[in-house]
Amino acid sequence: MRKEFLPFSPPFVGEEEVEAAVQALRSGWITTGPRAKEFETAFAARLGAPGALALSSCTAALHTALVTLGIGPGDEVVTTPITFAASANVIEHTGARPVFVDVEPDTLNLDPAAARAAVTPRTKAILPVHFTGHPCEMDAIHALASEHGLAVVEDAAHALPARYRGKLVGSSANPVAFSFYATKNLTTAEGGMLTGEPTFLDRARVVALHGMSRDAWRRYERGGSWRYDIELPGFKYNMPDLLAAIGLVQLRRLEAMQKRREEVVAAYAKAFAGHAALEVPVRRSHVDPAWHLYVLRLRLDRLTIDRDTFLEKMREQNIGCSVHFIPLHTQPFYRRKYKLQPDDFPVAYGNFTRMLSLPLHPGLTDQDVADVADAVLEVASRHAR
Repeated sequence: MRKEFLPFSPPFVGEEEVEAAVQALRSGWITTGPRAKEFETAFAARLGAPGALALSSCTAALHTALVTLGIGPGDEVVTTPITFAASANVIEHTGARPVFVDVEPDTLNLDPAAARAAVTPRTKAILPVHFTGHPCEMDAIHALASEHGLAVVEDAAHALPARYRGKLVGSSANPVAFSFYATKNLTTAEGGMLTGEPTFLDRARVVALHGMSRDAWRRYERGGSWRYDIELPGFKYNMPDLLAAIGLVQLRRLEAMQKRREEVVAAYAKAFAGHAALEVPVRRSHVDPAWHLYVLRLRLDRLTIDRDTFLEKMREQNIGCSVHFIPLHTQPFYRRKYKLQPDDFPVAYGNFTRMLSLPLHPGLTDQDVADVADAVLEVASRHAR
């Protein structure tokens, strides 16, 4: 058994990020300014996106996109229950209703057929979530959206740098929201990015900063004017230069960090191949996942313990694991407001009861990976039915 506890997902930052943050602190400008603009430009170029807007979180990016699209009271937005609360909370924040639909059995992504069945005259948008970093079936989702005149806002919190049919997620014209939270494939500690068409992002930029016509950098730089107009009651969602400085370093390191994630995934797949009690994540042939999470599913009929006990046994082996996610339709707020039951979305709920997330980040050593795999196999074998 491993002697020291292995954390589930610590942030992966080094001296380059520290130095970049120090330089930003010493620059005399630490809020939104030249580094944030440079980060937006570099990020858009990396993805081949039409444009990018640096924000305080993926949540901010999703909310900003929905508000900019005019989503509001009386509207419905179709989304998935297998996601973090933010994906649905932002819909609530606009006054619209999140309409959950079930997920595909293999990827656990939003099922386009279920989405089609959920469309009503009140539906205004679809919010697919690229769960674990495996892209959703965007061709089918865009076809449905086109047929009914719906907007598409992608939650790509897990999906940097995933590809769908050879194209990077975020390179499309519709709004796509990314997360740079501490555990993400690219981190700025906190932060996010919204990609999309430049004209859309121009409007979104106003929404995301108090509804102001001009941000602080433009007002306080040489030749800037102190005057500004409040064009709408916007939000405080801007990314400061201090965080953008870290993001620029992480963006340069992204390819190397992603390579290590893929090596860890390959090692897990090899270790668990053919084990009767373990179902490894799928990868459809036309996608390149970002592998933000490695979600192992237990075949409970082959075990004498349930998922929660399996997690406890992993902790006893000094391995930190987690669960992604508790389905939103079972959470008290959504369950009560919309009178939902666990079995309303049987694929989502059934898979939730048997899933656990294993450590997956670039800082894992080969020995760490071996320790995780050995612990999983030991627990599975000891409790085999």
